[in-house]
Amino acid sequence: MTITEEARPSQAEATPHEDPAALEKRLVAAARAMRDEIISYSAEGQEVTHIPEGLHRRFDEEGFYGMYIPRAHGGLEVPPVTFFKVVQEIARADMGIAWSFCLSANHALMFANWFPEEIHAEVYAGGDFRAASMYAPTVKATPVEGGWELNGVVNFCSGIPWSTYFLGQCILPGKTEKGGPRLGLYIAPKETFEILDDWGNMIGLSSSGSNSIRFDGTFLPERFLVEDADLMDYAFDGDSPGSAAYGNSMYSARHMSSFGLALAALCLGGAYGALDEFGALMTTRKTTIPPFVMRSQDPDFLRYYGGAIAKLAMNEAATYKALEMWQDAAADNVAGIAPFSQETDAILGAIGREVIIQTWEVVERDLYRTIGASASKKGERFEQIFRDMAQAAGHRNPQLRDATFQLIARQALGQM
Repeated sequence: MTITEEARPSQAEATPHEDPAALEKRLVAAARAMRDEIISYSAEGQEVTHIPEGLHRRFDEEGFYGMYIPRAHGGLEVPPVTFFKVVQEIARADMGIAWSFCLSANHALMFANWFPEEIHAEVYAGGDFRAASMYAPTVKATPVEGGWELNGVVNFCSGIPWSTYFLGQCILPGKTEKGGPRLGLYIAPKETFEILDDWGNMIGLSSSGSNSIRFDGTFLPERFLVEDADLMDYAFDGDSPGSAAYGNSMYSARHMSSFGLALAALCLGGAYGALDEFGALMTTRKTTIPPFVMRSQDPDFLRYYGGAIAKLAMNEAATYKALEMWQDAAADNVAGIAPFSQETDAILGAIGREVIIQTWEVVERDLYRTIGASASKKGERFEQIFRDMAQAAGHRNPQLRDATFQLIARQALGQM
């Protein structure tokens, strides 16, 4: 599978000293204004199984891909709350496209956490940076002269078709002091791996570009790999390379939680899209049992619709409060007030996970069971949203729910 870009449009830039609130308002308004345009690309996205080229270029023009890239390297350097609001708006139009966008654009943040400043200009490339990622270490790295040789296949690389790099973990030779495998973190340029044509056969998220990639005797320069780095356990108390370079604490934080909250924002957007479809039928469809009145006049449908609105508002509030807590934890970490602890990471990630589960329950139980059979016909917008939400509900992250509850309990009881 080959994706090419013959010419890259100029990315939207923040004006010097642009107020963060004004920048957020501009970006969110741009994403919201694109809703109908994004929806118009949905069928093509389902067919090509990633963001269609025309829409990809529009995202680039609006500056969306650069939201987490430092301003020093051509980006907008917005806080997570701004990024997530844009993600939610895109997902409200098309959840699969938003998934592909989010899980390639968001790793600009993680890259600065881990990799030395000396390669930032090269990799960020003046703002032309996108990187899919996968935490599972399925690639083996063997030391060779000047760097490493990579071999292996990585599955579910969401956002890979338009990525300029892949950010992943690999298995290194030897063992840790505890006898476990040594892990490395690498950033691989797009020309070093093959994108496999193996996506689009799942129940949903067909346009998420979650293809597998293959490394086959790939040479990776030494500067692109950090030895003994585990994404599951953030390594920095205080400044990271990114926070030291750019004076921004968001580049020194744990990311199991921010990943869970990213999926929460995606599911919020998808659920609001389902709510939009349900709401449109409230004033155009009648009830299916007597007395035959418009749904907007029926007490039961009013209850279904109002309940869904309230539940999504609750989950939205939880998501953005958790993001504020994430930002505060990052700031305290860099300021030396308190490290960004595993306990905080687990709690914030659990909040994101509950939002994923609860928004799916709103779509499946409150909306799908009452919207009517015609909304689930193939090709209907609600049918696609339902499939995308179902795929998200089956993601590995929600499956970690009970294990995380146990971890949180052990942490609270001092058993760690």
